[in-house]
Amino acid sequence: MKSTSTRLQGKVAIVTGAASGLGKASADLFLANGAKVVYADVKNIKVKSAKALFINCDVSSSASVNNLVAATVKKFGRLDIMFNNAGIATGGTAVNTTDEIWTKTLMVNLSGAFYGTRAAAKYMQREKINGSIINTASIAGLVGFQDSLAYCSSKGGIIQLTRAAALDLAKFGIRVNAIAPGVIDTNMTKPYLTDKNYANFFKLSTPLGRIGVPLDIANAALYLASAESGFVTGSVLTVDGGWVAK
Repeated sequence: MKSTSTRLQGKVAIVTGAASGLGKASADLFLANGAKVVYADVKNIKVKSAKALFINCDVSSSASVNNLVAATVKKFGRLDIMFNNAGIATGGTAVNTTDEIWTKTLMVNLSGAFYGTRAAAKYMQREKINGSIINTASIAGLVGFQDSLAYCSSKGGIIQLTRAAALDLAKFGIRVNAIAPGVIDTNMTKPYLTDKNYANFFKLSTPLGRIGVPLDIANAALYLASAESGFVTGSVLTVDGGWVAK
């Protein structure tokens, strides 16, 4: 992607879950705005820019996330932006959610955000970098959805993780914020959006009357990553077409 501005010039960013969807759109936009970007995912992809690097990372492993931060600093010399975006969507009610689904969902979504926040914050604090940490939550962390017990729990946990970490890290000049996407057209939501009934329900439930696209989230992430949000921390930015305003 061609450079469009220098809003992140001189910055180094990590984006997890960057092989597709929200993560790839955000990583591409960070790159286009002057940052050096590490695309991190469990799925291997090729990056074409000299200012970009792919690192395989399983965010449910603290060792893997620690290695991700260390490898980024070794390659690019610093870390300014940590976007903990990787996540999975799972179903299950209060009765039929299995131990396996519960544990996997919380390990990837919530523990992954925690491991990324901790690893980035340790580095930023030590090096006195006024960094930005961004976590992908969801409107499912703000309102309940049926048959999504573990997913809603993990995303609600991310919101509280974000708020608590923001208070812990404010004195070091490190900002921590979350984005709560609504229904976005990605591979994760494709099984629902290809169903006409589900697609109509989502559109009718969204006051702006459309399904979101990955760039909607990437633009929010760019704002939170940049100096323009320098007085913003502990916030949850809903990008949902008005869903939770109802």
